[in-house]
Amino acid sequence: MKNPLLVLSAFWLATGCVSAQAASTIDLNVNGTITPSACEPSLSNGGVYELGKIAANDLNIDQPTALANHTLQLGLTCEAPTLVALQPSDNRSGSHFDSASTHKFGLGLVNGNEKVGSMMLNMQAIVADGTEMYPIGSVGSTAEWSPTSILSTNFRTSFTNNRSTPFLAPTPIQRLVADVLIAPRIAPANTLTLTREVPIDGSVTLELNYL
Repeated sequence: MKNPLLVLSAFWLATGCVSAQAASTIDLNVNGTITPSACEPSLSNGGVYELGKIAANDLNIDQPTALANHTLQLGLTCEAPTLVALQPSDNRSGSHFDSASTHKFGLGLVNGNEKVGSMMLNMQAIVADGTEMYPIGSVGSTAEWSPTSILSTNFRTSFTNNRSTPFLAPTPIQRLVADVLIAPRIAPANTLTLTREVPIDGSVTLELNYL
């Protein structure tokens, strides 16, 4: 939801440039938006993917080790058809080991600076109000949207029911279900101290934005 915007307009006088007709008033403007309906997000299994225990001997020495992919179901339920987008934030920011990609989420740090791994999040099998939907992304507040299947901290992800138009735009949704595919990888074993148990600790917040 858009935060209320407080705009303060002030009058400034440069030294030695005092005008004989200086303004004696100042404006304060308060702007914002009240959305007509609210939406409630949910994730299956409480949003938890439990990997269990992984033997250090099963990890690749000098290459990442891909773990089993897992799917959680995302649900969005709105009081009325509403334009929404998801804005992820990485609660373990800076801990993913693959610096070549800015679209991955970290799996935590151990021993101060050892990066445990990373994960990708992909949107699949999206259906809203009985219609197949397609994920689209937009950077910042721009109105330009592009096809994408991933969730990333670098852009917002919304949904459209028409991916053939050259002018992609979000479609209002009331009830949406989608699969969030989680693809985790553990960093090469030779970058980790594995003399004791190492916790895998990924955490992502999906914030719902009203458009």
